[in-house]
Amino acid sequence: MPRPLTARIDHDALRHNLALARGLAPHSRLMAVVKADGYGHGLLRVASALRGADAFAVLTLEDAVALRDAGYRHPVLLLQGFYESVELPEIAARGLTVVIHEATQLDMLLAWKAPRPVDVHLKMNSGMNRLGLPPDQYRDAITRLSAWPGLGQLTLMTHFATADEPAGIVWQMERFEDASRGIDAPRSLANSAALVRHEPARSEWVRPGIMLYGVAPSVETAAGDLDLRPAMTLSSRIISVQQLAAGERLGYGGTFTADRPTRVGVVACGYGDGYPRHAGTGTPILVDGVRTRTLGRLSMDSLYVDITALPQAGVGATVTLWGEGLPAQEVASAAGTIAYQLLCGITRRVPAVEVGVLDPAPRASVVV
Repeated sequence: MPRPLTARIDHDALRHNLALARGLAPHSRLMAVVKADGYGHGLLRVASALRGADAFAVLTLEDAVALRDAGYRHPVLLLQGFYESVELPEIAARGLTVVIHEATQLDMLLAWKAPRPVDVHLKMNSGMNRLGLPPDQYRDAITRLSAWPGLGQLTLMTHFATADEPAGIVWQMERFEDASRGIDAPRSLANSAALVRHEPARSEWVRPGIMLYGVAPSVETAAGDLDLRPAMTLSSRIISVQQLAAGERLGYGGTFTADRPTRVGVVACGYGDGYPRHAGTGTPILVDGVRTRTLGRLSMDSLYVDITALPQAGVGATVTLWGEGLPAQEVASAAGTIAYQLLCGITRRVPAVEVGVLDPAPRASVVV
């Protein structure tokens, strides 16, 4: 019998969340962000469910090539562009779109004789201070790039640092508009948080990420409030039951001490599967659909749940680590991290079970 831990990937949920994102910006083209192996859901699984998007965004050339080899003809954006000029021939041959975010990178591109037009997203650093050209260099970069014979479609781009916080995006929008005023080119501005919360960012392109996977882009908002549905449900079963007397300790380091007789379920899931090791006593978890708590310090292959108040729960009882009925956002908050880390942290030994799969053949909504 196989180990009972599985990650259920719900294609219906992915399609539902995509439709919600489209509804927020019906006049924009939508670029689905599928980097980090589709936020841990599987790149090609996610691409199949989200093939109704107008484009995909990935981080690596390898992921872009995987999409092309699987038959996807959508525009595919490389979010950090290229790292060395030797990648450019492959980028052109595959019809990929690049982000240019740095002066040296721009110089490499302009020195290259492209065999075919290359679409470019020119990124400005409007205050995130991670990637992007400074505002005082942006207009000159537009001028230089526009004169390059290899340019296809130019899109202007920035990324918001506080779209999910009270500070909002106005301060970054003002910098971006000042630097790009009068330039006739489409804009790509809104990530998930900006798409949900800031209508002015809904420009020609929007690029949702985390919301497509059923997680609210702001910790102040629950996924259910936005009608988002979890695309991943991580579930397992109880494989052993232990009875602690008052005063007995549990697990490595004995970090949990029972203050009364305590019935403990041992669950087949641990940090070797991607569950956060720093999730301590009290992290929410479901046993047979009933909310309870984790206990003590989890191990590589197992963790502990309190089933004292669940006399019906024993070996074989179903356990939901996160997903349907228990938002990953809530588990992450209790563990002192973010839902992104939970979803992206699932390891290869956790088998995926797909539901709601339609015809898997790629269908391009936009052909390169």
